[in-house]
Amino acid sequence: MERQHNSVVRTPLNSVVVQRRSKSKSYRQSYRSCLGAASRLGLTPALTARRLNTSRRAPKSHNITDKVDPEQLTLLLKTEWKLSYVTPLYQFRHTQLKSYSRQLSAFIAAEKQQGLAVDAEGSQSSFRVSFSVVQGMTETADDAETVLIQIHSKPMFAKQDDPQKLVWSGWLACINGNPDYLSSLSKDFICLPLFGSSGPEVLTTLVKSWFQQMFDCCFGPLEISHTSLQWLVALWTNCHTESNIQHLRMIWTLPVTPPLQITYTVDAQDAWELWSSVRKDPEEESEGGEEVEEGGSIDLKEVMRFMQGLKNHFYRHFRLDLSAGSLQQVSTALGSAKYSGRIKVSSDGKNCSQSFSQDTFLLTHTRKDKCCTNIFFLSF
Repeated sequence: MERQHNSVVRTPLNSVVVQRRSKSKSYRQSYRSCLGAASRLGLTPALTARRLNTSRRAPKSHNITDKVDPEQLTLLLKTEWKLSYVTPLYQFRHTQLKSYSRQLSAFIAAEKQQGLAVDAEGSQSSFRVSFSVVQGMTETADDAETVLIQIHSKPMFAKQDDPQKLVWSGWLACINGNPDYLSSLSKDFICLPLFGSSGPEVLTTLVKSWFQQMFDCCFGPLEISHTSLQWLVALWTNCHTESNIQHLRMIWTLPVTPPLQITYTVDAQDAWELWSSVRKDPEEESEGGEEVEEGGSIDLKEVMRFMQGLKNHFYRHFRLDLSAGSLQQVSTALGSAKYSGRIKVSSDGKNCSQSFSQDTFLLTHTRKDKCCTNIFFLSF
């Protein structure tokens, strides 16, 4: 059931209902929009590298526990999500979510009847799909509300009174999106460029297929690059004073035969002291007379110096140069991010909320009282 909230459940303000054009024409425009979104919002590793900014400002602290449904928040926090990018959706309407639920349920049932939908845990008797809005996640009037998709089912031989269980979850989000790009879109396209999924791959494939047929969009894999993971190392460490990250764990791979995987764990306080030693002086940040906001900016040079310090420390102890390898995973007590495009936010007792932010998607992990860290950072 959709939750009532003071904010309007919305498609962006610049979106209006228009007569549907031919599918081929709208599909071509949507596909072209994919290229624009990738280059402007940093949705693909190759194109992101072309527009790497050298500085990022940490998002302001804010609490969203009173704005987001607790059940939805719990699901978002406890689950590891596989990320994909999505091109703009043609004539997607937040007011039609109940209809979409019925249509996707029927689509999955039809595919199952043809033998195409086989659950990984065994045959399922039926599937029930629900679309809902995750209110409280938007940052600007141009952002479309986040949409949560859930698929419930029960095993073929389950008792009649057995409840259906959640077998797949996914969401579409655009939070604090690039305003220039959003305003450049045709009014009959909705931008929800980030897709997260959790569950059997066959259901993920079916959901993507239905969206592509219904809204003339394209999906693509979204990896978290080596550079993005290094940003995360710095961003998480930068939040240690507000929320104890407990540890900084990195997984590296070295190009040897056979491949060598190294797990490098640093004490949280040691990581913080190293990070503090490479940070700019506030007066240096305000060069040019600009006012410095609380938290300041994090410069790419600082990130590189921090990473080099970590590598040097490892080399002194083990005589292995991590610069020859690739960073594959970063984790702290607040969450984890993997090169393969998987993210997870911690749901321990002290940290209970999160927010989507910064260009296409910056997932921030918060405490009850205050935002404490950036979980995921796509656009540079």
